[in-house]
Amino acid sequence: MIIIRVKEGESIDRALRRYKKKFEKTGVLKEKRRRMFYKKPSEVNKEVMKKAVNRQRHFANENY
Repeated sequence: MIIIRVKEGESIDRALRRYKKKFEKTGVLKEKRRRMFYKKPSEVNKEVMKKAVNRQRHFANENY
């Protein structure tokens, strides 16, 4: 459970912003969305490989 202590004189908007940042860092929503649909292990491996290839291309282009 995320606890946000509102400091004296702090606006509610600012406290809400801090709450949203903390919530996003926990990754709860991202994990929920990921689990909504089943992905076969082969699909997951394909995605991982695709990201790795793109990352390699990006860094190769930066160095030359």
